[in-house]
Amino acid sequence: MAWIALVVSGVLETVWAAALAQSRGFTRLLPSVVFGVALVLSMAGLSYALRTIPIGTGYAVWVGIGAVGTAAYGMAALGEPATTARLLCLVAIVGGVVGLKFLH
Repeated sequence: MAWIALVVSGVLETVWAAALAQSRGFTRLLPSVVFGVALVLSMAGLSYALRTIPIGTGYAVWVGIGAVGTAAYGMAALGEPATTARLLCLVAIVGGVVGLKFLH
């Protein structure tokens, strides 16, 4: 259950990062509210997961999911470049996250 909470929390990190960008410095209400709710839920899930998953592993997985998700969102929805080099770097992050799961 801790791993499920960790993955969901990582996805929520992507949500709050995207909402933060869309809030335009907290000048837009709906994205600002989505940011706050997603942030609290993401931290709560991370906290729950870290009860049983070592902090180094848990935090790295959480950040990795959030980083890859946010970068993918930027490329898919915001027109950021999806170069071969960027995609290979994201694959490397995913490989590291998967490796941490299996080495746990």
